[in-house]
Amino acid sequence: LTPRQYFSLPLTPAVFPAALRPAAAVQVHTSKEVDAVNGTNLRLKCTFSSSSPISQHLSVTWNFQPEDLSSHEPVFYYLKEPYKLSAGRFKERVTWDGNIERNDVSIIIWNLQPTDNGTFTCQVKNPPDVDGTIGEVRLRVVEKVHFSEIHFLAVAIGSACVLMIIVVTVVIICRHHRKKAQEKRIEVADTEL
Repeated sequence: LTPRQYFSLPLTPAVFPAALRPAAAVQVHTSKEVDAVNGTNLRLKCTFSSSSPISQHLSVTWNFQPEDLSSHEPVFYYLKEPYKLSAGRFKERVTWDGNIERNDVSIIIWNLQPTDNGTFTCQVKNPPDVDGTIGEVRLRVVEKVHFSEIHFLAVAIGSACVLMIIVVTVVIICRHHRKKAQEKRIEVADTEL
């Protein structure tokens, strides 16, 4: 074929198959950051979308990198069924809480500790979609819940309501006593006449 003949050919899948096919990739979605209280349990949510139907060979890999940026540690693995860790800091502390049919590959971490501060990664491979994004969620384990602006606002409104009820109650009681005292004075004045 000459260049002129090549460029005059119709655009068919046989001529340009790669250009006509969508790029196969798995998109993984997680929260960016999560705060949780020391000693509690946390569901690390991870969902995915894939351009291919869900495969029997779909795999999910959760890893952890501590804040000191030391090497990655395995957290959880799924291939046809959940696999528990036989060693490491998350042994006996992670359970599967996902639903593959709903594109949910979440896990629960039990009894959070300050040493769990760091970044968790969630990777999904759904052959032939094996490339794509890796979800990352940064976990901060705190001693107690910090007051957010919403909590502060709720406390302020609640306090104002309680204060208003107290003031109204005091005013009603004072008026009632004043009325009783006035009635007694009238009674005393009538008896004196």
